[in-house]
Amino acid sequence: MRVLGVDPGLTRCGVGVVEGEPGRPCRLIDVRVVQTDPQADLAHRLLALDEALTALVAEHQPDEVAVERVFSQHNVRTVMGTAQASAVAVLAGARAGRPVRTYTPSEVKAAVTGSGQADKAQVTTMVTRLLKLSESPRPADAADALALAICHVWRGGAQARLQAAQLRGAALQRGVLR
Repeated sequence: MRVLGVDPGLTRCGVGVVEGEPGRPCRLIDVRVVQTDPQADLAHRLLALDEALTALVAEHQPDEVAVERVFSQHNVRTVMGTAQASAVAVLAGARAGRPVRTYTPSEVKAAVTGSGQADKAQVTTMVTRLLKLSESPRPADAADALALAICHVWRGGAQARLQAAQLRGAALQRGVLR
């Protein structure tokens, strides 16, 4: 499974692409940070982010897209920009016909470090180890995007298989499949 992970941000949006399957190590395909000018008009910043994410989805052809779920922060201005960037990421995946799943920061931290309370340094360290990288991805937005992709491969892939098995079992019980 190839997953494009997005750590949404209006000024810096981390994007990471990994391949893997549940229970197995993932392999790094790409990682980068899309930046927009904080002084530019909001509409142009969102358009630039949309164009970049759409191009990355087209370039990497992920099977699925994982986006960090926006959570309430004390700084309303920050959360609004993050929510807008998140919506652009969700739309880029949906427009390409890819399933999109969102994860809370604590779900991602728990998946890659074993603790939902891990700090950014711990996430970066584990992403570096899990992907067997010689250097840590920088800035933290890049590491967070990779953590999202890894989380989805391990959690989302397993959940998708369970759901498919349940649907198949239900179909077998109804006599639809043999």
